Amino acid sequence: MKARALHSTLTADNHIRLTLDDVDLGEPGPDEVIVRIDATPVNPTDLALMLSGADLAKASASTNTVVAPVSPIVLQIFSGRIDQRLPIGTEGSGTVVAAGSSPAAQALVGKLVAASGGMFATHRKLPVGAVRELPAGATAEDGASSFVNPMTALSFVETMRAEGHKAIVHTAAASNLGQMLVKICKADGVPLVNIVRKQVHVEQLRALGAEHVLDSSSSTFAADLVTAIGATGATLAFDAIGGGSLGGRILDAMERVASRSMTSFSHYGSSTLKQLYIYGSLDRSPTTLSRTFGLTWSVGGYLVMNAMRKLGPEVVGRMFKRVAAELKTTFASHYSARITLDQLLDLETLRACAQMSTGEKYLIVSSQ
Repeated sequence: MKARALHSTLTADNHIRLTLDDVDLGEPGPDEVIVRIDATPVNPTDLALMLSGADLAKASASTNTVVAPVSPIVLQIFSGRIDQRLPIGTEGSGTVVAAGSSPAAQALVGKLVAASGGMFATHRKLPVGAVRELPAGATAEDGASSFVNPMTALSFVETMRAEGHKAIVHTAAASNLGQMLVKICKADGVPLVNIVRKQVHVEQLRALGAEHVLDSSSSTFAADLVTAIGATGATLAFDAIGGGSLGGRILDAMERVASRSMTSFSHYGSSTLKQLYIYGSLDRSPTTLSRTFGLTWSVGGYLVMNAMRKLGPEVVGRMFKRVAAELKTTFASHYSARITLDQLLDLETLRACAQMSTGEKYLIVSSQ
């Protein structure tokens, strides 16, 4: 079977080359299926792999191709991918249009499924075990974002429990993921401090039932953050921003609250562990820490796949079941625009996607 798929190549002459290529999938093996991709979201992780910091202001486009320069430092950081044509698309959903001979494969013909990897394509050939049948009544759009954001949001709460924390701080909280986390925490009785960047997002999250929503652009933000952390007892934060000083300010606020319960002075600060996980890079500037929060703290990267391995199959299985059961409610995603795969390579559209603005998420839909 013939298909078309988007690939990204980092070239040795300091460019990113995006190409929409014809590919031959061949026929499915006994335990394989071919899925027609009906809907796939453009996630920040997709943009990171697809563009690798390319300067889209200097990009050029021709038929099925976009070329944009990158900084020489990109070649040093990502030397392992130079001249490799990488498939793009973390997740998506579609219809099984062909299947191998095994009963498990044949049972999926005509079914709507979700899958991961290389989903910026018209069709994908996948092992039966790599697809998840969507629940009755679900649409391709419902299932398109049924992995990354839902499983990440659920993993935040499960990680909180596993590591002995009792409340969470979350940044860029008005995102699709952030809205899911608000709903999860409200249903599970988990105290949550939401940090956003605009007043309109404060109102949006409060309408969902969020109790603590802080505007980081407010003149009272620092004091408001201490108050909210004091009210919730949060010692765990998940940061989607990455760069700048916000992560350090959260740790500082946690330490200010923790120091209230100290019975004697310590040069090393409180003994309360303050954990900051960085899981996004909305701000690509350096992460700055002012070190005003003692010595009992930790900062680390956070990836949902790593978290799932730590949590174990029993917890992960429970998470997947919850996503399926609440696909149209808790885990419903919202999109600002729907485009085709061909339209993604339009420079104006590509630049808009790359902005990664809160509330401005794109969904690639089938042109069929």
